[in-house]
Parts: sequence; structure tokens; C-alpha cells
Amino acid sequence: MYAILLCNPPLGQTTTIPSHQKSVKFTVLIESSAEKPWDVALWSNFDSREKWTSLGLTPVEEPSSVIVVNRHSDRKSSIHRQWFSIDLKGLPVHGSSISFTITFRGGEDEPWKWVNEQFSTSDGQIIYQSSKPPKEGLYHYIDDLPPYLQIGKEQSDTPDTVLWSVTSPVNAASGKASGYSNNKLGRPKHFSRWFALVRLWTPWLAPRQGRDKFGPDKEAVLASFQREDGTHLVVLAVSGVDDVLTTLHHDGTGNVTIDSRNDSEKDGIARLVIAVGNSLEPAIAATMYYARKLVMRYETTNGEAVAEEKALMDDYNPQWLANWYDGLSYCTWNGLGQKLEEKKLFEALDSLEKNNINISNLIIDDNWQSLNHEGGDQFENAWVEFEATKIGFPRGLKAAVSDVRSKHKKIKHIAVWHALFGYWGGIASDGKIAKEYKTTTVRKKNGVSGGTMLAVAEEDVNRFYRDFYQFLSSAGVDSVKTDAQFFVDELDDATDRRQLTRAYQDAWSINQLRFFSGKAISCMSQAPQIIFHSQLPTNKPRILLRNSDDFFPEVPASHPWHIFCNAHNAIFNQYLNILPDWDMFQTSHDYASFHAAARCVSGGPIYITDVPGKHDVDLIFQMTGNTPRGDTVILRPHTVGKSTSAYNSYDDAVLLKVSTYVGMARTGVSIMGVFNCTEQRIAELIGLSQFPGAEEGTYIIRSHTTGLVTKPTSVEEDNAFVHLELPVQGWEILSAFPLHSFTLGRHHHADGPTEISVANLGLLGKMSGAAGIINTDSYVDRETGRLRIWTSLKVLGTYGLYVSDLKQRSIKNDFMAVIFGRPISLDCIKVNKADENILEIDTVKAWKETDSHAGWSNEVAVEVIIR
Repeated sequence: MYAILLCNPPLGQTTTIPSHQKSVKFTVLIESSAEKPWDVALWSNFDSREKWTSLGLTPVEEPSSVIVVNRHSDRKSSIHRQWFSIDLKGLPVHGSSISFTITFRGGEDEPWKWVNEQFSTSDGQIIYQSSKPPKEGLYHYIDDLPPYLQIGKEQSDTPDTVLWSVTSPVNAASGKASGYSNNKLGRPKHFSRWFALVRLWTPWLAPRQGRDKFGPDKEAVLASFQREDGTHLVVLAVSGVDDVLTTLHHDGTGNVTIDSRNDSEKDGIARLVIAVGNSLEPAIAATMYYARKLVMRYETTNGEAVAEEKALMDDYNPQWLANWYDGLSYCTWNGLGQKLEEKKLFEALDSLEKNNINISNLIIDDNWQSLNHEGGDQFENAWVEFEATKIGFPRGLKAAVSDVRSKHKKIKHIAVWHALFGYWGGIASDGKIAKEYKTTTVRKKNGVSGGTMLAVAEEDVNRFYRDFYQFLSSAGVDSVKTDAQFFVDELDDATDRRQLTRAYQDAWSINQLRFFSGKAISCMSQAPQIIFHSQLPTNKPRILLRNSDDFFPEVPASHPWHIFCNAHNAIFNQYLNILPDWDMFQTSHDYASFHAAARCVSGGPIYITDVPGKHDVDLIFQMTGNTPRGDTVILRPHTVGKSTSAYNSYDDAVLLKVSTYVGMARTGVSIMGVFNCTEQRIAELIGLSQFPGAEEGTYIIRSHTTGLVTKPTSVEEDNAFVHLELPVQGWEILSAFPLHSFTLGRHHHADGPTEISVANLGLLGKMSGAAGIINTDSYVDRETGRLRIWTSLKVLGTYGLYVSDLKQRSIKNDFMAVIFGRPISLDCIKVNKADENILEIDTVKAWKETDSHAGWSNEVAVEVIIR
């Protein structure tokens, strides 16, 4: 016999209860192979911080709206499901948070079992959000603040948060040696969990989580603390001002320390921004907004913003970047290997076209450049000249790019890869570049890239970038992927970092704006000096930014971590002036659909790097669609996808939930990607209240993989659940669609129902189908009394509409649909197989039958009229 117990709010996680909510409803499901008189009890420290007490749950009928997704397929016996519920009313006397767990037994003659022991899960936590504003003094939140810290109360730009600036001194550099300081901030008070983004190594950030004592294994840029009173303390280390790099660490006893390095010849200042809020994201936002003001004020005072503003005014050519952001992209790196040549490139493009995979963007990755050595250690190879390598591209870069454009008309943008300093090993001393531009020898820190290399000197770096990008532009290249940007922080000498860090960042930024109008990918650039100087300011168009370390196809353990890392990095990166790039992946890989689902909810671009001939066309179909003009585009949600639970660690036995959103606040669609990043099968009850943005009204929840839909449920009822059970490597995408209710008019003695609710589902069969909706409007026509639902879609496909009473209606008599004003035939309209309340319209077939043509807007206009 087996039994599975699921609880909502979930065990092993923290659930925040809004301040207006006066009770917590616990729902428990026991699924077993044998029918038994189960007893269930809730244990919590609700009445006393130290003493736990139990409350028996009441057996109840199955909630009105439940769908089961991905249940065990190997169970042969019948499954018995029993539901239990209890309302925990009021607030705990001792504070704003409680811990809880569940016990259960199969009848009075059996012993009670603790769910923690049976299913290897930890206690759940409930935090009751306060309606009171946070306290004003920082000493309320941090113990033992040293007297040498300068603490200033600042005005916060986010509601229900308080904000402070904190500074401490850093010694000046002496010659090539930087000045350093390690100062104590203090010990955060009364917290249960912490979350930090650490410097995994020089180019990348990664999440770390813990309980009780703060102790990340590496230096952090951001740290947040979930406090027992329901508030969140957020500490942000600011870098890039006055050549000072600042990070957060600890002293082993729970104190947060301020680690700073000063490359300036003057004494410097380490800067922190600290906020407290009743919710995590507003608190992080408060620190980021204030940090942006600090950086912009500094750069304006020092004249550093002038050059970029001039480039924007004089040279920047605003372009429609839909294809750059939203077009399906192909990158050569993993698919074609490191011995790149134009023959392989054309074979790959021919393979894509043969399989009807129409990419919009091509990224020619590493190994197209002319190097002083071919193959071997890439850090030993140096760049010779702008022209492509004669081994792989004997006709030159321009000829290859020209052939790509002439043979593959769907490709709109072609990018090439290069390192910030040119190549991994810098500039070849005997090459054309070294002869044309002033160079300097720099020493790198010991490590994978240690040693010396030749680099273009500070006074010539802007001319170097201008000439290089002019060459690329003349060759037909219109975008770049600029990698190895962290090398500015790998320089060993303070003088080199001081002279070259901003010089290279600014030259790159100005010239990619001048020549490529913002079509650039910033890679290996999560070094603090780059983040705050180049990525945080909003005085220029946003660029694509690699959000984590690479996709490693041959390393199985890397794949779940890749998704987990990206989802948590995005909690911070959503406030930068960027679109997050979760890196390329292969559609024929064992983890292909896992990666694909993650990219679809990321809010960023989608790149594939397939080996020629190895494509999963169906998977690509789920990620993309074709416009009326035949372009293949992704369906990108409107917000950055990020983890809903910052404090859950990678080792916790819980599902990773990545939330994003489509449409206007409160009326749009909340999308949740759910991923099993653990090494065991995980089951959870996911309720409507867990969908960020679904705050009021009535919703249905739809599963992408099954097409199953919950019954309509209001946010107040919170009685809709997805019983989600995912195997190792399993994933699901759930979407919460708002329902809109209308009263239809009766005319000419028409019969049939008059009350109706509808939800616009966008494109069925697509992982992020709601993002296929560009605009929509629904209203009852006063003259006819009929409901008119107008929708503009991004691509052709199967358009879905949830109709509450579809079973009582006749498609022939009660519905009419038009595409671009032309009637759609009945054979293009049918009831969805997975749910009989969903009407689906085949707009691909309708487009062909009506002989429609793409208009100037390249959108699909569909209208459904309901009698």
C-alpha cells in the first residue's frame, strides 16, 4: 500500500498571507491505494512560539475545481482520494510567523505518522504580512551597527518600504596595489531564512540560500533576510562608483561584512543600500532604484554619461527590434563545434530550412576570427585582424554573410561573437591590429585565464571599437555577442583596472548603439562594476544579457541547476536595463523540453544550437509560431520570469516555480512554469493564490501538457487546485486566465442562455500561448445584444476561447467568427478535445481558405460573435 499526502499551503516552503486576510485555509489531500478512515492533524506553534499544538482537520468533499496532472503512470490499483480542511483563524499572539507540519494515520488502530519523516519534507512556514509600515531605525533590524558606519535615512520610491544608505571608508590604492577594507555591518535580527546572489566566479552570479546564521560560501552582491515579523531586510552592495568594488560576506558568527577594494589613488567609500519591506520584491526594488540614482548622479557629475547621450542623439538609429528580441535564433556554438567554417554554417542553415524551421537571427559564435594559433588552449590564442580566418572563411566574412542573406531570406539579423578585449588571449603582438592601435601589456590574475596579454590601450579603445564595428557593418553584420567582459575584473593591477574598465565598457556601449542600434548580447558580464555602470542605468535602449553560466549539453547535473540559477538570478536582474538571456539549448537533447519550457517563461530570447539534422520540430512548434508574413517568432511574456520563492534552496524537496505575466495588471494572464530540479519525484497542490498577479476576480487554470482546465473559481474562494506530480526532469506550464462575465440581449425571440463568461486563451498548443495575444477587447453590442470578442494575435495557430456554457450552445447557430473581416468556415471551428468548454479556431486553415494577405501590422485579427 502507498499513500501520498499533499498540503496547501505547502510544506517545506514559506507562504505569505496578505494583511487583509484574516485566516489561513489548510487543504490536505491523501491519495492512497487502499480506502481507509484517515485522520489528519495540523501541528503548529500558532498559540505559543515554543509550544506546538494540534488541530484535527475535517473531511470535506473534493474542492469544486481540481485537475490532476502527470500522476504516477505505474500504479495499477485503483486510487482513493480523500480531502481534509481547516481554517486557522486570527493572528498568532507571539509574532507574525508560524511553523507547521501535518500528522496522519489510517484509522484509530494505527499510530500517527509525521509527514516530515514519511516524505522527507521540512516544516512549512506562514508569514502574516503586516498592515503597519516598517520601523524607521536600522537598529531595529541589524544588531551591533559599528560607529564608523555613516547611515542616512533616504526616501524610498516603492510603497511600504523604508530605505537607508550606508557607507564605510576604504583605503586608497598604492601604485599597482589596490586598497582594501573588511568592515562589519552587523548581525541581522530575528530572521528565519536568507537568500543571496553570490559571485560564482568572476563573470557569473548564482543563488545561495540558508537558515538561521548568514553564511554564503562566496562574496555576494545582494542579500535578503526573511524576518519572523513578516518583513524582509534587503542589503545591496553598490560598485562602480569611484573605482570601488564592494561585496557582502560574513565573519563566521552571523555578522554581515562589507568587503571592498579601491582601485583609485584617493581614499574611497564603500556603499550599501538597505531596505525593509513587507514584501521581498518591493524591498529589492527600493534598493535598486536608489542605487540607480547614485550611479547616474555620479556619472553625470563626472561627465561619463555625456558620450553615451551624444551617441544616442547623433548616431543611434531607432529600429523596430521585434525580430531581434522575439525572432527564433540559431547559435553555432554547441551545434557546429569549435572548428567553425562557412561550409558547416551553410549545412546547418540548410538543415533548419529543410525542416521548416525559419530562424530570424543567426549568431556566428567563437572561432570565426583570425587568430595567431588555431585550436589548443583558447586563452593562448590572440586576435590578428578584423577579417575572418582564412581557414574557415576563405572568401572573407562579407562573402559568407552575403550568401547567408541571399539564400535564407527569413534571416533578419546576423551577429558575430567576439571578446571584450578582442579574443580570450587578447591581441596578437605581430598582427595588423597591434600595428594599427596603441597597445598595452596587462597582467591577469592567477587562474584559468592567468598570465599576461596584449590589449588595446585606453586612449585608442574607442577608435578600435569604431573601426571594428564599421568593418562588421560593411560586411553585412548588424549585431554582436560580446563575451568575456569579466576580463576587466581579471586584470591584476589596480592601475589597469582603473584605466580600462570604464574605457572598454563605454567604447563597446557607444559603438554598439552607433552601428547596431542596441542589437547586442552582453555575455560573461555579471561583474559588479559592469552591472552598476553599464546595466543598471536606463539612459539607453536595453540590451540582451546572459543571465547565468553556460548550457553544458554533456553535463547531466548542470541542466536542473541551470534553470534554478537563472530563475533566481532574475529576481535581481529584472531591475536592470536588460532582457535576460537564459542561453542557447538543443532541441534534440534529453533535457530539451525542460529547457524549452524554461525559455518560454523567461521573458527573454530563445536560441537553439542544434546539430544539423537533429531537430525536434514539434518542440519548436510549441515555442514559436509563424506570422502572416512567414516569420517564425517566439511568444515572449511581458515580464521577466523569476522564482516565486527566493528562499527555497536547490536542495529543498520542492518544485521550482517561475512566474511571469502577460497583459495589464489585474486583468492579464499569470503564467507559472513548474520544474522538478530535484532527484526525486515531487507532488504538490498548487492553488490559485500561488499565481502572482491573480489578485481579484474569477479565473480558470489551464495545464499546457494536458490541456486540462479547472472550473471557474474566484480569488476569494481560492478553491481551484492543480494536483501536480512531476518525475525527475519533469516540468509543466500552468496559466491562470481571468474570466469576464456578460449578459447577452435577447432579440427576435432568440432562445438560449443569456449569462456567459469567457476567457481569452490565446494560442493553444503553445507553451506561452497567452503571450500570442497582442490586444483584445470584449463587449456586448447594444444593437444586437451579441457578445463580440476581438483579438489581435501575434502568429497564426489554434486560437482558444473558454466559453462557460459552450455545452449548451450550437456552434452552427450561436457562433460566428471572422478573420480580417472575412467569415471563417465552420470546419475551422470546433470544441477542444481536452475540455468541452473551450472553443478552438484553426486560424492557419482559415487564413488559407479566406486567401488573406499580411497587412502592414503583420498581426492576425480574429473576431468571435456569440448570440
